[in-house]
Amino acid sequence: MINGIINVYKEKGFTSHDVVAKLRGIIKQKKIGHTGTLDPDAEGVLPVCLGNATKLCDMLTERDKIYEAVLLLGFTTDTQDISGTVLNTSEVTADREQIEKAIFSFVGDYNQLPPMYSAIKVGGKRLYELAREGKEIERETRKVRIHNIRILDFNVEKHEIRISVECSKGTYIRTLCHDIGAFLGCGGCMKSLLRTKAGAFSLEKSLKLSEIQDAFVQDRLQNYIIKVDDMFPDYPQIIVSEEYTKLIYNGNSFYKEQIKEETVVNYDNNRKLRVYDWQYQFIGIYEYVFKEKVFKPVKMFL
Repeated sequence: MINGIINVYKEKGFTSHDVVAKLRGIIKQKKIGHTGTLDPDAEGVLPVCLGNATKLCDMLTERDKIYEAVLLLGFTTDTQDISGTVLNTSEVTADREQIEKAIFSFVGDYNQLPPMYSAIKVGGKRLYELAREGKEIERETRKVRIHNIRILDFNVEKHEIRISVECSKGTYIRTLCHDIGAFLGCGGCMKSLLRTKAGAFSLEKSLKLSEIQDAFVQDRLQNYIIKVDDMFPDYPQIIVSEEYTKLIYNGNSFYKEQIKEETVVNYDNNRKLRVYDWQYQFIGIYEYVFKEKVFKPVKMFL
């Protein structure tokens, strides 16, 4: 079984679930999970966890992301992107300075209303399933954070603005486009979306499914697999002595005297650490509880 994370370039037309299904067929492995949904029309970075790395899925989903999007002003659609049904068109009367001011006003925390066409579950049903049935239900706003917005291109004639958005998890970029249009009074929707970064994973190092298949057939896929413990470079490393490794294999806590003598690390209270057995096999993430003077498991990867 392959264990680790691979940086997939999700192409247009695929859902995130499609990517997982196709990867299962390519590498002949069932235990695979993605780290955050991308709409079928969106492209870009989609980290996928393989084997025991699937335990990382929730942690990677939490990371900040960067997107490039094209905001189209003057159009409002039911899906908040260009693929939806046009609900309203309006003349764009704002000038460039007003539009830029409106865009930058969304930097910081803001309460975003999740779109009906989203994968959020309410009462056991996905919102997009209800939307397809012609239903719209009341939703609660969610606080998201826009860390930064850069304007990359401004097409005055077409009322299209290409922007780069650095944001927190859970941010809907098409809703951001919709909200900017609403702020300006002319409406707006998202014309295209490219995720350029998700946590430590960048667009430049992502692989299309066809490239992953070629690498697998040529027995060089391992060159592109990021090991689980490499995702925690800031966590100090601890090696447990051979006679105590059975403890950690079973997910138990351990004490300082059970660590190999050459292991040198500062033990701050509740500090997260990478724990290895005496053969340098990664076991999991532990934290040191100073009051009890014990290392306790946080997440096991054995």
